[in-house]
Amino acid sequence: MSAVLSFVAPPPGFAPHTRFALAPVEGADGLFHLDAIDDDALRLYVVDPQTVVADYAPTLSAAHVDELGLSTPEDALLLVVVGRGPEGVHVNLLAPIVANRSTGIAAQLILEDQDLPLRAVLA
Repeated sequence: MSAVLSFVAPPPGFAPHTRFALAPVEGADGLFHLDAIDDDALRLYVVDPQTVVADYAPTLSAAHVDELGLSTPEDALLLVVVGRGPEGVHVNLLAPIVANRSTGIAAQLILEDQDLPLRAVLA
């Protein structure tokens, strides 16, 4: 799946960029790179959380659903940011990227009142 995502606000650390090209990483099921359209040097890796954390099911607020124009759960493309640290490769389950599959409108959401890790180390 390839798409252009238009963020309602720049993802943290990527201001002022709001438009990103999403493309799969060849040979890595569920892994994508997200490249800033206006700056070739800015790249973020994201993964479909179902490929690495089977029971991940965050709850979106009504405000988030409205902001992204989501009518059904199937409208949402859910991705989590991949990082690397001393403990190994991890994903950020507390702040997923959610995009409307039809419109490409996206946001990196900070989930409130959910007991989810900022850095979930992958085994």
